[in-house]
Amino acid sequence: MAPSMLMEGGRNHTSVVMFVLLGLSDDKDLQLILFQMFLVIYLVTLIWNLGLIILIRIDPSLHTPMYFFLSFLSFIDICYSSSTSPRMLSDFLKDEKTISFISCATQYFVGCWMGQAECCLLAAMACDRYVAVGRPLQYSAIMSPCLCQKMVVGAYGSGFLGSLFSTVTGFLLHYCGPNIIPNFFCDITQIIPLSCSNPFISQMILFLVCIFVGFSSFLVIILSYGFIAASILKISSLKGSAKAFNTCASHLAVVTIFYGTSLSMYLLPSSSHSEKQDKLLSVFYVIFIPMLNPLIYSLRNKEIKEALRRMVKRLTHLLQ
Repeated sequence: MAPSMLMEGGRNHTSVVMFVLLGLSDDKDLQLILFQMFLVIYLVTLIWNLGLIILIRIDPSLHTPMYFFLSFLSFIDICYSSSTSPRMLSDFLKDEKTISFISCATQYFVGCWMGQAECCLLAAMACDRYVAVGRPLQYSAIMSPCLCQKMVVGAYGSGFLGSLFSTVTGFLLHYCGPNIIPNFFCDITQIIPLSCSNPFISQMILFLVCIFVGFSSFLVIILSYGFIAASILKISSLKGSAKAFNTCASHLAVVTIFYGTSLSMYLLPSSSHSEKQDKLLSVFYVIFIPMLNPLIYSLRNKEIKEALRRMVKRLTHLLQ
């Protein structure tokens, strides 16, 4: 897709109006297989996360801070997956995988917003787990509904502002030459190098946003689990220690997968992994994690399993 010609100060110069996504593969047969596989993954992501939200809302036993946060984590996963999966699926069936400049900016904005909101929400959930383990007698008083709502608003608000700054500074650069993105979605770290402008300010703002939102959230999680570990060590009985750790196991697994993948993608030098490895990490980060999060919480959680059994019984009773 050729860049458009614009006039400025009596001189012609080009401005990119479309980006070309290379996608995951050029093989037509493989693309059809990938289309079917990723369609199933996307549907599972939608159904499982939406089902978890509904289950938490209708079952009174799940009306606790942990599940309140989990319902919003599931909403983030739905939005995050939906920002990339539908276009990726449609691109598998196209010969020319192009995306308009505005659509690319919108896709990045939504994905970045949800990704940064997830960082903050995981930090809030880590604080919740610390209070549950370290201050169990004051848990209900400390983690009040009002505080939980403020923490969720703060997580979404921080993600929105961070994404806004990153998107505006990244997409206000002048793009006049190459317009090929070597991935299946709009990743700002692969778009900024295509700019004809000096990208220093945009890269600095992107770096600062990652520090303030991503790293600060990670630091809160590390500190929370440090306090959790100290509290568990104070428990005299082995059974009590195991029970306390079990309340944090699902969250710890989600944090490990989320941050492990994101740190591998964005912090390791590009020379340490190939373009194919970059794409595989992107697939896992963007496509698989939103599906894995509800599965990790559901399969390891007795309360959710019991709530699901109760809901199935109610439905079967109504249908009889």
